Amino acid sequence: MPKESRSDESPSSSLVPTYAARALEHEVPKFTLPEQSMLPATAYQIIHDELRLDGYSMLNLATFVTTWMDDEANKLMGTALDKNMVDRDEYPQTAQIEQRCIKMVAELWNAPDHENAVGTSTIGSSEACMLGGMGMKWRWKARREAAGKSTDKPNLIMGANVQVCWHKFCRYWEVEPREVTCEGDRYTLSPEEAVKLVDENTIGVVGIMGSTFDGRYEPIEELSQALDEHEKRTGIDVPIHVDGASGGFVAPFLQPEIKWDFRLPRVKSINASGHKYGLVYPGVGWVIFREPEDLPEELVFHVKYLGGDMLDLSINFSRPGNRIIGQYYNFLRLGKSGYRKVHEASRAVARSLSKRIGELPAFDLITDGSDIPVFCWKLDDEYAKTANFTLYDVAEKLRERGWLVPAYPMPRNRSDLVVQRVVVKEDFSLDMADNLFTDIKRVVDFYESHPEQGPTAENAGFHH
Repeated sequence: MPKESRSDESPSSSLVPTYAARALEHEVPKFTLPEQSMLPATAYQIIHDELRLDGYSMLNLATFVTTWMDDEANKLMGTALDKNMVDRDEYPQTAQIEQRCIKMVAELWNAPDHENAVGTSTIGSSEACMLGGMGMKWRWKARREAAGKSTDKPNLIMGANVQVCWHKFCRYWEVEPREVTCEGDRYTLSPEEAVKLVDENTIGVVGIMGSTFDGRYEPIEELSQALDEHEKRTGIDVPIHVDGASGGFVAPFLQPEIKWDFRLPRVKSINASGHKYGLVYPGVGWVIFREPEDLPEELVFHVKYLGGDMLDLSINFSRPGNRIIGQYYNFLRLGKSGYRKVHEASRAVARSLSKRIGELPAFDLITDGSDIPVFCWKLDDEYAKTANFTLYDVAEKLRERGWLVPAYPMPRNRSDLVVQRVVVKEDFSLDMADNLFTDIKRVVDFYESHPEQGPTAENAGFHH
């Protein structure tokens, strides 16, 4: 293939696609902009072939993010790729659809007046959590200033199992994180332990509906009751923000009897990921405030330079409007009964697969997928004493077959415990679960029949 001199570029810093000889006459640099243009089809083929090296999303059981949508949803979102959600004057109908979604989500979470609910779409739950956290901090600050008290040392109470976005919030907005650590077989927040950390500088408590680590719901109603009792004793009023990143779009359909949402007056804001069990591709999230007065005015901006007077609540300014359209499509397409059927099917797959994994002598279940369709397991204590493999080895072996089933330590104070987790999504069928179980059993059988195969060196200390 004709090409330029390679004296100043090593092969590792260039792309040399052999099949492109008909269209290219030079190497394509990897880390600098190429000097010359190329045909659209050539650029497409170069990138398309590289992307084949990525994992197959249906086999990625580590991610909570949606990996499949209807063709009709794909078409709708494809026609709206150029729509910027913040430009509401230019795209008024997309803005109307966003407001409809906000009201629908508020009704789903039992807001007192869902038709006048305040909230916003976001890029994902991380941005939504930041807004919920800022709401708590600004309300606390206003109360302290009105009482003539210091606002120097705000703190936020949460379980050690929170997603990293809450640590980011505390660091970015200078809030002291106070963590309820794990104890024994408890890997989530304890209401009793949370209340012990409360003082007059506490801006709020974060409760999680669907822990990233094991899929459990935290006891939001019990937390609310504990804070009610604490307020009676001390006069300190502490709000709750519910991080419903995963469970916010599961619990209303599968466990409507659980009180975790705006039915509890102490819950002032809730977030969830539309791109998780809201069944939309990444990235879209939602944050809803209980009532308009729960959204501090300082967090709302008026934008005039795009035309008109637009309210902007989000941290991220520009964001894709097509994901909002995808969410609205799902709301219309599925309705409450459709969401219920989808999540019931996912939960049935999770419980079936978890039961079979738990019956293997090598493993013990920690959760079985009864809350959100997520479950995890550990090595059986007795089995681990003589096992010649760790869960990290199981994860590595499964990757040889394309599966991504992560192994990781539990949160602080129980980081000695390593678990493995499966996230069941809509495109993971019982048939696929059968295949995964067969491969997990094959891995165990391999190590049991090859006693000379020890744990990988870097993970050798984790299986006891």
